[in-house]
Amino acid sequence: MTPDAEKTVASAPHADPADPVGRVGEGATAGTGEADATADAAEAGATGEAAPSAASPGSPASATGATAVTAAATATTPRVTLRSDLRASWLDGLVALLVTAVVFVILYVRIESETSSTLTVMPFMADTSEFWMYYLSQAFGWSALLWAWGTVIIGLLLSGPRPARLPLSGPTLERLHRTTSLNTIALIVAHALLFAAELIYQDTDSWPSRLGSAVLETFIPGGYNSGTGVWAMPIGQAALYLAIPLGLLFYVRHRIGPKTWRILHRFVLVVYVLSVWHTLLYGTNVWYDGAFRNTVWLLQLPIAALFLLRLLRPARRSERLLSPAAHRGSKAGWTLRLTGRVAAVAIIGVLVAVIASGRDGGRTVPPEDTSSTHVHDD
Repeated sequence: MTPDAEKTVASAPHADPADPVGRVGEGATAGTGEADATADAAEAGATGEAAPSAASPGSPASATGATAVTAAATATTPRVTLRSDLRASWLDGLVALLVTAVVFVILYVRIESETSSTLTVMPFMADTSEFWMYYLSQAFGWSALLWAWGTVIIGLLLSGPRPARLPLSGPTLERLHRTTSLNTIALIVAHALLFAAELIYQDTDSWPSRLGSAVLETFIPGGYNSGTGVWAMPIGQAALYLAIPLGLLFYVRHRIGPKTWRILHRFVLVVYVLSVWHTLLYGTNVWYDGAFRNTVWLLQLPIAALFLLRLLRPARRSERLLSPAAHRGSKAGWTLRLTGRVAAVAIIGVLVAVIASGRDGGRTVPPEDTSSTHVHDD
């Protein structure tokens, strides 16, 4: 979704105020049914919906316990809406813009001092007065990736075992999770639009032709046909087009149902992975092995660790990995849960190896011929 730019999209759309991977609510009380009812109750309370009961509709228990407590809380809790979260996101958005400005200055100074690997990849872009819009697009891309990272981190903290001491309360974290998600989407869109604007500015054809080419290369998979962009651009575009609906589905959750929403929301991590992949493939500041590229890998360790913790200690008792004999579901389901946990451990191992070695199998040194302009092949 962006050019030789560095990150893009990441987005990490947000989850229910408490769930980046499919679970909402933290409660785990005695008994599977009660724990799941508590989780559903927390989920319903976040949107002002009635919480489902753990007991059958005709059971006396259906009006007591976690459901009754949540029903009382729901009656006094205003429903979370897109409009209310947009209003609450201004401070987080202002911080995002300030961070973007700082990143832009850093990129600008590195280009001026000729210390950026961008000039190795694209020597012709040394003129910052000519290509400032491209570097601003890169700055928005990096801040979008950073905000997506934060959104996923907060979501995992909310959906898994929460540390005993956190500087913010649960409701505050939930609101921050939603506002950072909205601002992530805004940063991603700005990243893409500025890249398109740069293409229009550099083009010398007629305005209709400029506009058509910019839209094709920025937003249409397969439209950008130069070098690594053949793969990196569609990956970024996929992250963009998944991030927007997955991030906004929270606000129509009462229409599609919590269960459907939880299933769809699991793809949030896929969006984040696509975003990081796009960055490592096409981020010219992390084009070669080194400190900057290694930092991108290092930032993935907390996410992998929290994700593993979320799998090992899920809030919903029904999602816990029991012994094969005690598992009530299918054998395939038990195997899938075990595989997920093993895969999470393996991912952490790979991350540690990459960070320790400083090598990820990508580009190691600049090529002898750095005359490539990264423009489109004729």
